[in-house]
Amino acid sequence: MTTYSTPAFSASWNNSGDFLARLGLTWPDTQTYDQLGTITAQFGETKTGTAGGYSYIGVYGWSVSPCIEFYIIDDSYNPMPINPGSATNKGTVTIDGGTYILYTRAATGSSVCSGVSNWTQFYSVRETARQCGQISITDHFNAWQAAGMTLGKMDQATVLVEVGGGSGNIAFTTANVTAQ
Repeated sequence: MTTYSTPAFSASWNNSGDFLARLGLTWPDTQTYDQLGTITAQFGETKTGTAGGYSYIGVYGWSVSPCIEFYIIDDSYNPMPINPGSATNKGTVTIDGGTYILYTRAATGSSVCSGVSNWTQFYSVRETARQCGQISITDHFNAWQAAGMTLGKMDQATVLVEVGGGSGNIAFTTANVTAQ
């Protein structure tokens, strides 16, 4: 992964297991998203190559108490909309001119939450891919809340690429997350 002086980055991988590159904001786990103001991402990307069994391009982050890992997926190396697998569909919502499918999914392993090895993942998956634009993160959080998907205190919100194998690269000319 290479970062630049403006909020942007590029990344490449070659037959990786789970490769994740991200750029954005972190917080000290003391405030809920609505206490941080309006959280928004701007992104623009071009990609080449492959990404193996799964790939997520969009927004990624965590909250604590409860421990929630979240994804807002706007693009993928695979056909959209991707399915996160073993997930519960919580309906759809229209945000930033696109329809997103909401999912929850149980996860186990290592988390950012101290002492937590079982947590929940939240997903917003755009039905049609896009490679640039605004992601109104707070609007997704509000939609999740309305669907009974409650975040805890905010740990991070980042623009990301995550892939499960393959060989490829991505260039984010914009990867900016703001809270104001």
